[in-house]
Amino acid sequence: MIDQFLTSAYLWMDAILIAPFRLPGDPLFGFLVGAFCLAMHCVIAGELTLSAAIRFNRGHLQQLKSDIARREALSIMAHDAGDRAGYKAFNKQANDAWGRHFFTMAAYSAGMLWPVPFALGWLNGRFHDVDFAVAWPLSILVGPTVGYPFIFIPLYILGRIVFGHLRRWLPYFRNVQKMLDAAGGPG
Repeated sequence: MIDQFLTSAYLWMDAILIAPFRLPGDPLFGFLVGAFCLAMHCVIAGELTLSAAIRFNRGHLQQLKSDIARREALSIMAHDAGDRAGYKAFNKQANDAWGRHFFTMAAYSAGMLWPVPFALGWLNGRFHDVDFAVAWPLSILVGPTVGYPFIFIPLYILGRIVFGHLRRWLPYFRNVQKMLDAAGGPG
């Protein structure tokens, strides 16, 4: 029963994912359109995951930010009072808190990438034997042909850039951007 459900789910998703590849009449243009649509699916899934993680950990992020502010204020007070040892100790604690916040946000940013390996796996199943010819100066660097990752990865980066500019105007993601701004995260 579960095998049947997973098979049906895969076939259903495969039909949805392949549709944009088949819309244009030209195969190369169809691949570019489909790969960009797939990249945007990855971007949106990653952004939804990021928003869920930030919502779930909002208290922890606020604690880190208040910890940073409090320790910075204490280090400034110690400096102003001429307490060099206190200043160094509080400054070190503030730097440690800032580092925890920084790496927490870096982990969230990396968490946005989880859909990409799945997309590449799906592309491999559909396009593993398709080669794309490369024009002359680039062919010197990469060879006469490239595979789907060479095209998909730049399209994914383009999708991230496009989405980054659109996020502030999209209904759900407008609030996500506000959360990211408040958390000091990627934006």
